[in-house]
Amino acid sequence: MSDDGRSVRLTIPAKPEYITLGRLALTAIAGVRPVSDETLHDLKLALTEACTNSVKHAYGEGGGSVDIVYQLLADRLEVEVGDAGTGFDPGAANADGANELEEGGLGIEIIRALTDEVEIAEREGGGSRLRFVKLLHD
Repeated sequence: MSDDGRSVRLTIPAKPEYITLGRLALTAIAGVRPVSDETLHDLKLALTEACTNSVKHAYGEGGGSVDIVYQLLADRLEVEVGDAGTGFDPGAANADGANELEEGGLGIEIIRALTDEVEIAEREGGGSRLRFVKLLHD
């Protein structure tokens, strides 16, 4: 994600009670360029799912942090959620025909349904990152 001065970074402890801070920051950032209530709701749900994945799966019982980068551009909002945890293979969940209704199995599909672009990759230095883009229409 490029940093053209329009990026906001937030690091939260990998605990469920801190996900609300990410949602509050998203609401404030989306207010810079007003978006519809429906779009904001979709973005907040996608962010919650992405952060929840990191909180639940990245560190096991140990502590850690979740990094969120928001980038507001003229035509879109990009959000990247990353952690330095154990990482995962995004293709493995569905490659063997695993039941998508297992706990946590729908989070990424929800994000895909709510946004225009999703990218999941290993994070440089270890861990995972999930980036999603929502196109903003006038």
